[in-house]
Amino acid sequence: MPWVSIMMEPDVRTLEVALAERTYPIHIGAGALRLAGPLLAGLRVRNAVVVTNDTVAAHWLPPLRQSLAEAGVRAETVLVDDGEAHKNWATLHDVLTRLLELRAERGTVVVALGGGVVGDIAGFAAAIYQRGVPLLQIPTTLLAQVDSSVGGKTGVNHPLGKNMIGAFHQPRAVLIDTDCLRTLPDRELAAGLAEVIKHGAIRDAAFFAWLEARMDDLVRRDSHALVHAIHTSCRIKAEIVGADEREHGERALLNFGHTFGHAIENGVGYGAWLHGEAVATGMVIAAEVSQRLGRIDAGTTERLRSLVVRAGLPVTPPALGFERWKALMGRDKKVVAGVVRFVLLDALGRATISGDVPDSVLREVLP
Repeated sequence: MPWVSIMMEPDVRTLEVALAERTYPIHIGAGALRLAGPLLAGLRVRNAVVVTNDTVAAHWLPPLRQSLAEAGVRAETVLVDDGEAHKNWATLHDVLTRLLELRAERGTVVVALGGGVVGDIAGFAAAIYQRGVPLLQIPTTLLAQVDSSVGGKTGVNHPLGKNMIGAFHQPRAVLIDTDCLRTLPDRELAAGLAEVIKHGAIRDAAFFAWLEARMDDLVRRDSHALVHAIHTSCRIKAEIVGADEREHGERALLNFGHTFGHAIENGVGYGAWLHGEAVATGMVIAAEVSQRLGRIDAGTTERLRSLVVRAGLPVTPPALGFERWKALMGRDKKVVAGVVRFVLLDALGRATISGDVPDSVLREVLP
């Protein structure tokens, strides 16, 4: 059943993710959270289960519940522990158990209210509970708003690899309320900026230049700058996902910095580095590899490194040891026939998927 048109908040902008089977909207702006009730009521939905954590619930669960109640939607709440260390089978099992205890039906909508961990776990639960129930994503961190809430990737971590277990399960809609960023810690905001930078680096040189001009505004949370950055990031991701929903080709470009970043997260222990911090450092490593392969010049690498630093993000990788790096990257989802595929830069705004990089080059950049 398609999502019906609803009255927009005056400051909310909308774009669409166009897939082969259906299209869904992304609503972006201050007050977007208040659209949750009208969205579900328009589908004659009467029951929802909100998956969130204590930190987010303290700020944003009351207005969400109010929106749902005013629309006649009965909502239950499932709380999960906060942090990447809890994105695992145990937490997923707890969510599924609560759905069963609440007697959630196939028409019950799972609402993911939180950052990327909440969105991934709630989305995976929605994908496999009764073989699939509807999902509404309400991301509350910048990283989730510009990345994990859009595109349908869901899953949990395994001790042997990040995001290795999951499913594609597209949301019915995404509500991105920029008001939620008011309560976001500075470190989390910076982590989200890593994914924003990524979108410019791989696809849009003009957007990358805009980020260079407006990074200070983004760091101080200028609302107009944030809306533009989020909208542009979601547009870029929507275009790529629409062309390659299940990552058989072009969508892998969105993994720029992630092969190295996932190795960092796993190597130092999930949660020690935020995902965006690891991706930021991974992008700088990928740029250095691209430079050594003659794809880009030193000035391009320095522009990326400088922008990452201005966002408040790390650029120095942890000293894992070369063999450990190789082992961790060898477990990446982008491995094909035993060969690690790297996303490298040909220029700012243009990335490509490359075959294996010579160990001699990797040794030069991996401590």
